[in-house]
Amino acid sequence: MWCLKLILILLFFTILYQDCKDRLVFWFLYPLAGILALAIQYFILPVNSILLNVGTNLILVLFLLLVCYVYTRLRKLEFSNSFGLGDVLFFIFISFTFSTISFLVLFIFSLFFSLLLHLVLSQKGKQKTVPLAGYMSLFFGVVYGITFFCESNFLYAY
Repeated sequence: MWCLKLILILLFFTILYQDCKDRLVFWFLYPLAGILALAIQYFILPVNSILLNVGTNLILVLFLLLVCYVYTRLRKLEFSNSFGLGDVLFFIFISFTFSTISFLVLFIFSLFFSLLLHLVLSQKGKQKTVPLAGYMSLFFGVVYGITFFCESNFLYAY
């Protein structure tokens, strides 16, 4: 399992690098990260719990995306200008990672982390767009990195 975690961390850092460098990430990295996260969960939980976790997490993510879509439409903005396809794919496939409570907490903290990181880094340059999937990848990569040094079963518990 440690090998899967290491590959997943490398994938997250690849997403970070590509998103920050060019704002273009190879699309297949997102499903690959989701599949690896699902495989890691499979070593810890029974299949019915994994399906419940993924289903609930997907509903939460799709609800969040729907709220963002409605908000951009009410503000008369283009959703594609506000949210990139890579961000949407990342949100969907990151929902394969943890149990619902852990996912929700980590997802919210990754959004705050992304905001703070962007505010700090945008002081140095004139970035107009936020590499959200990249910043969130950094956060989740660090979370998976920490699981090498401590027990990670609490991330999958209810």
